[in-house]
Formats: sequence, C-alpha cells, structure tokens
Amino acid sequence: MSNRVNHFVTAPKLTQALSEASMAGYKTSIEPLIKSLIDIRASQLNACAFCLDMHVKQAKIKGERELRLYHVAIWRESPLFTAKEKAALALTEALTKLSDSGVSDELYHSTLEHFSEVELSELCYLIGIINVWNRLQILSLAEPGSADAAFGLSKAGLN
Repeated sequence: MSNRVNHFVTAPKLTQALSEASMAGYKTSIEPLIKSLIDIRASQLNACAFCLDMHVKQAKIKGERELRLYHVAIWRESPLFTAKEKAALALTEALTKLSDSGVSDELYHSTLEHFSEVELSELCYLIGIINVWNRLQILSLAEPGSADAAFGLSKAGLN
C-alpha cells in the first residue's frame, strides 16, 4: 500500500456512505454480470488498477466467462456481448468520459430499447458510484490485489 491518503481513515463517514451506496447498487434490478461489466469498463477507462483488479475477480466469482473478461476492452467488436450488455457498456463510456455534448439522444434512446427508465436511472447511479471509487483509489494509489483477503477475492483463482 502507498503512503498516500487512506479515505477509509480520513473520511470514514463519507467512505461508509459510498460503501452503502455500492451495496444498494447490488440490490437494483440490473443483472449482476452487467453491473460487473460496468465496473470493469469504467475502471479500464479511468486506469484504476485497484478497481479493475477487484472487479475482474468479482466477475469471475459471479460466473463470468474468462474470455468475456478479456473482451470488455473491445466490446464493440466482440460477438460475446448481447445488445443489452453493449447498451450498458456504451452508456458507461459516455458517462465516464463525458464529452462537451453530454449523452446523445441516439445513445439515450438506444439504451431505452434495452432498459426501462427505472433501470436507466439505476445504471446511471451504478456508473457514477464506480467512477467515484475509481477516483478515490487512483488518488490513494491503492495496490491491486491488496484487499483480496478482506473481500474474499482469492477464490477467483486469478492471482
């Protein structure tokens, strides 16, 4: 672990609130493997090594196929993802790397072809939450794999 700020120590109430929001995210109507894809793709885009490592392991534990994990970075070209998963990944990219024009009407409407308005809101929260975690972990330089034992990630078999 680095000697940078540890948000769990310096801002425990805020970190606890974010942890609770993360846990609430697991209780949404969004399928667990789609949530994993969101977490992985946002972490890739943000270059958050700690979160990427953690979420790949979590996805493997949830039953995600290893080849699909390798294909998340090339999801547009990959035949391994459904149209619904691709819609979630496209929204993840748009909300993680906001452009000056925001989210296009085309992306908004194409996402609504696969998700209800409630699910769309849930997706936005899930994407926002992982982006906050990414920024916190990037600042703290959290070491990938350093929390495997605490989070039960060793059973992913990806060490």
